[in-house]
Amino acid sequence: MAEQTKREPTLRVAGLTKRFGGLTAVDHMDMNVYAGEVVGLIGDNGAGKSTLIKMISGVYRPDDGKIFLDGEETTFVSPLEARRLGVETIYQDLALCENLDASVNIFLGREPMRRSLGFLKAVDRKLMLTESQSVLDRLDIHIPNLRKPIREMSGGQRQAVAIARAVYWNARLMIMDEPTAALGVPEQRKVLHLVNTLREQNVPVLIISHNLQDVFAVADRVVIMRRGNKVGERRIEETSIDELVTLMVGGELVREE
Repeated sequence: MAEQTKREPTLRVAGLTKRFGGLTAVDHMDMNVYAGEVVGLIGDNGAGKSTLIKMISGVYRPDDGKIFLDGEETTFVSPLEARRLGVETIYQDLALCENLDASVNIFLGREPMRRSLGFLKAVDRKLMLTESQSVLDRLDIHIPNLRKPIREMSGGQRQAVAIARAVYWNARLMIMDEPTAALGVPEQRKVLHLVNTLREQNVPVLIISHNLQDVFAVADRVVIMRRGNKVGERRIEETSIDELVTLMVGGELVREE
């Protein structure tokens, strides 16, 4: 922790607040995420987690507070602008086009072009396939057929494509919303392995999950929210599931004698 205080966090939110009418969904939230670190963001339903990440990713404009990327104050007017600045968010629906293959999804909206017949421009499919295979290899992701439509892939493979897309476009921060939801145990393990791979490649990850075992499996720190407020922050090796649940629900931790 002392080492982290000496360097600039990749993401810093200070006093971040969001109101919807008379409801304060997030109230003066402070949080740091450092390069090469996985931070779990947990809380019960309605705690404000989704609202917080939507402010960080450009979906919502904060009513108060500031967002800093690598020490520079940043204001996002849209999710597209957040992505251009390197904030990649992978929601549960993954935002993939199911009728298209993996390589097209990785380059969707940013397709490389080549000249055809000397003056016409066409999408460079060969380059897309080569580059897609390269980033998948870098992440130790194995997809036998990159030309197969996304709809024919498993849930874990779809997550892998979404993660590969973010990494290829040089994500400065990866936000993952319930990445293992609706996946079988073997595919959950694969996704958690990918999170560890991102850490090894110095990509900071903010992971939102109701599955505390997943959080304990990959996170370095955990930030706990309740009713729009940050109510605690713990290093994983210094806490327990019982303590985190107690903080989430506002109860009192009972310790065995």
